[in-house]
Amino acid sequence: MDALKPIRLTAHAVEQCAERGATEGEIEHAIRVGAREPVKHGRWMCRHNFQFEALWQGRRYAIKQVAPVIIEEQNEIVVVTVYTFFF
Repeated sequence: MDALKPIRLTAHAVEQCAERGATEGEIEHAIRVGAREPVKHGRWMCRHNFQFEALWQGRRYAIKQVAPVIIEEQNEIVVVTVYTFFF
């Protein structure tokens, strides 16, 4: 992966950020430094754990894992969706 490629979020990914509590900064960090694993259709999931220590949907969690699913194209990285996991 070329760490300098620009990152573009699809409209769906932007919606998922809002619904799932992720920021664009967290997504970029997860892509640039997170663990990467292959998923379906030539896509990759990038996972990174962030210290959270806050409430999410009425419960307190110590860690928030942000896991964007990306397609790496020749000139950019496209975020197709975003998952978050709280624990």
